[in-house]
Amino acid sequence: MTSWAAQVRETRWSGRLNTVDYMRDAVFFDGAAAKVRSMHTRFWLLLLLASAIATAGIVANSTATVIGAMIVAPLMRPIQGTMLSTVLGDHRNLVRSVALMLSGAAAAVGVGFLLGLLVVSPMTAETNSQIAGRVSPGLVDLFAALAVGVVGSIALIRSDISDTLPGVAIAISLVPPLCAAGLALESGEPGQAFGAVLLFATNVAAILATGALIMGVFGYSRLRLEASDDKEAERRRRSRTYLTMAALVLAVSGPLTWSTAHAIQNNSRIAQIRTYVNEAAAGSKWTIVSVTARENSMVHVLIKGTPPLPDVEAVYEDMAESGLDVDTIILEFVPSYTFDSEGERDSF
Repeated sequence: MTSWAAQVRETRWSGRLNTVDYMRDAVFFDGAAAKVRSMHTRFWLLLLLASAIATAGIVANSTATVIGAMIVAPLMRPIQGTMLSTVLGDHRNLVRSVALMLSGAAAAVGVGFLLGLLVVSPMTAETNSQIAGRVSPGLVDLFAALAVGVVGSIALIRSDISDTLPGVAIAISLVPPLCAAGLALESGEPGQAFGAVLLFATNVAAILATGALIMGVFGYSRLRLEASDDKEAERRRRSRTYLTMAALVLAVSGPLTWSTAHAIQNNSRIAQIRTYVNEAAAGSKWTIVSVTARENSMVHVLIKGTPPLPDVEAVYEDMAESGLDVDTIILEFVPSYTFDSEGERDSF
C-alpha cells in the first residue's frame, strides 16, 4: 500500500497541489554544484540591484520605484526555504536558508547605508515620507503580514494560484525597510533604523508562522512523522516547531503593541494641540501648516500668517490645564506675505 507521503510526492492533489520536490526546487538552494552557484549568483545579483533600486526610490520619494524593487527582491525565497525546511526537518537546508536570509538582510542594510553617503541631506522620518512609513510599525502591520504570509504559503503549495506571487512580493515589505534602516543609520538615527528592522522581522515572523500553519493544514507536516521511526519523538519535535513559530509572532507583538499604543497616544496629543491652537487663532490671520512629533516626545507646531499674534500665553495655559506637557510643545509663528504685480500685500 502506497504511503500518504509517497502519494504527496508523486501526485498533485486534484492536479493542483504541488509536490514536495517542486517546492524544494522553488525555495531551496540545493542540487548540483553548478546549479547552486548559478542560484547564488542570481540571488545576490537581484538582491543588490533590488536594494539599490529601493534605496533610490526612498531617496527620490518614489513609490513606484520602491514597488519595482519589491518585485525584483529575492529575499522571499530563503525565508520560505526556512519555513519549508523547518516543516520537513531538513537541517542542512534550514542552516543554508537562515544564513542566506540573514546575510541578505545585512547586505540590503549595507547598500542603503553606502548609498546614503552619497545623499547630501539626511534621510530620516522627518525629511522623507517613505522612511516615515517604515520606521514605526504597529499591530496593523503584523495583521497585514500574517494575511500576506498565508497567501504566499498557499501560492507556494497550490499551482493554480501561483500567479499571485508578484502580488505577494509587492504586499510584503522586505527589502525597502532594510534599505530605510541603512539610510536612517547613515543619518544618525539608530532608533528609526531599529523600527525599520522591526518591520522586516515582523514580516519574516509572519511568513514563517503562517507557512508552518498552512503546511500543517495541507498535510505536508506528516511527511516528517511518516518518515520517522520514533513517532512520539517526532510529534514532540513538531509541537516544538509550532511553539517556536508562535513565539516568533509573540516576540514581535510586544514592541509592535508598544509602538501602536505610542502612536495612538501621539495622535490624541496632536489632535488636542491642534484644537487649542485653532481656537486661539480663530478670527486672526494665522493658520496651522503642520504639526510634527519629534524625538523625546517633542511636538513642533508651524503656524503661518500676519501679525498681530494670538494670545500665546493663554494657549499654553489652556494646554497645561488640560494635562498636556507644555514643556514639550513648540509653537513657531512665521510671518508670511504675498505680493501682486502692483506691490499690494496680502496675508499668506
